[in-house]
Amino acid sequence: MKRAKNSEYITQNTDTLEAKAKKIKLLILDVDGVMTDGSIILDNEGNEFKRFHVRDGHGIKMIQRAGIPVAIITGRKSKVVEIRAAELGIKEVHQKIYKKSAVFDDMLKKYDCKDENTAFMGDDVVDQELLKRAGLTAAPSDAEEEAKKLADIVTKRGGGRGAVREFIDIILKASGLWKKVSGETLA
Repeated sequence: MKRAKNSEYITQNTDTLEAKAKKIKLLILDVDGVMTDGSIILDNEGNEFKRFHVRDGHGIKMIQRAGIPVAIITGRKSKVVEIRAAELGIKEVHQKIYKKSAVFDDMLKKYDCKDENTAFMGDDVVDQELLKRAGLTAAPSDAEEEAKKLADIVTKRGGGRGAVREFIDIILKASGLWKKVSGETLA
């Protein structure tokens, strides 16, 4: 991996980032280790707690405003994920999915996309197939090595610590959609 020109993130191939980003029509995220730091906290009554980063949520709202829907595919089932997805307006929430590629295929049909039209962020071995297939992929800095090796981008930030927002900002800026959602011009 190498550092992209004028950037803090690490990418496999700097030449195709802009071309790949311009094709994105759907963003798919894993949850534990991506939207959260991977910690699962249980209290004495069995209530589950997860911590989400507010800027990741804002990034999700920005990419949605740019016209790119967001979906979740995760291996665990958690009421907390349903609540957070509802807060963010994420309608595609697929939990307790062990073969993520089957759901991925269904979403491609539903959104009239090809592999190259999807962006995916994952952090572990269960995400490998989608990291190989999606058009633009990312892994948080604290992801498993197998995931980082397959990702187009390894973010500077860790899971649950702004990695999702970092990936979204890269997509929006590289695709030319940043100004549409932020009101800023790029230098």
